[in-house]
Amino acid sequence: MSKFIITSDINCDLPKDILEKFDIRVMMLHYVLEGIEYSGVDERITPSEFYDKMRKGSMPKTMQVNPQQAKEVFEGCIKEGYDILHIGFSSALSGSLGSAVFAANELKETYPDTKIIVIDSLCASLGQGLLVYKAALLREAGKTLEETAQWTEEHKLQLCHYFTVDDLNHLARGGRLTKSAAVFGTILNVKPILHVDNLGRLVPIGKTRGRKHALNELVDNMKSHIGDTQNEIIFISHGDCLADAQYVADEIKKQFGIDNFLIDYVGPTIGAHSGPGTVALFFMGTER
Repeated sequence: MSKFIITSDINCDLPKDILEKFDIRVMMLHYVLEGIEYSGVDERITPSEFYDKMRKGSMPKTMQVNPQQAKEVFEGCIKEGYDILHIGFSSALSGSLGSAVFAANELKETYPDTKIIVIDSLCASLGQGLLVYKAALLREAGKTLEETAQWTEEHKLQLCHYFTVDDLNHLARGGRLTKSAAVFGTILNVKPILHVDNLGRLVPIGKTRGRKHALNELVDNMKSHIGDTQNEIIFISHGDCLADAQYVADEIKKQFGIDNFLIDYVGPTIGAHSGPGTVALFFMGTER
């Protein structure tokens, strides 16, 4: 059995300790903020500082992974003797997956004995992260590259994502909402509920009045979609609003008895579009 490594991109939003524990290699997406270019994880700016700048009106511009970046990550793994399972950011939200496919196909010609499997996660943020995490657990349990890839493909549409945002104007800027709807919704204190659908798109599925109602709606959607699926851990990401993410975790613990959570920031390249105050809930369910 050949050894394999799992790769992804920084939009999986997995914290450093998880990446290091499972030796998950990630491709960086870059962004420009106030004229300075940063990588997806950059010691020059903390997540809190990033979101503070957005609150004050700074608008980041993001860039996808390019084929050369993808090739460098893959080739580094190949030279260490690994086959590769790449689980990438939804192709409906970025061209980064296409760059990984291009690089993989090019490297297969140079290294014909190396296996490279690229999977479109159709996921985002810690939804993608949870899928990568599940694949890493399978690898640790002794599953082969092919077995791990098959499970990932067969179960990725059970990876449920539910989001709410605090500021509608960021959705309008990204084309998810009209500008007039953002203005009107802000006046009425309307909070949208969104999810990632089976095509990997971020789409609105409802709205409610007030922040607390929106957070409760995330948990209500979990009730509707979790079925009898076992979740040993729940992932929650947030746009610099830890208390709200913790509120969602506390409600889940109260209602489902689950007490194992991974809570972390929405990374900059996704947070640039969702904005401060985003709260996102991820779990395995019966369907999206």
